[in-house]
Amino acid sequence: MLLGLEWYWWIVILAVLIISIPFKVKFMKWWGRQEQEKKKGQRGKWGDGE
Repeated sequence: MLLGLEWYWWIVILAVLIISIPFKVKFMKWWGRQEQEKKKGQRGKWGDGE
């Protein structure tokens, strides 16, 4: 037992983390593009960058 969890729970947690990393990377890239589009749209609409 490590930190109150059986060994197989650590394998499950590790598998979930490994599977979720590519989704997190994809989400971060998508979020960055959304923010850039939002800033670009505001600059184009108002012309002052804010």
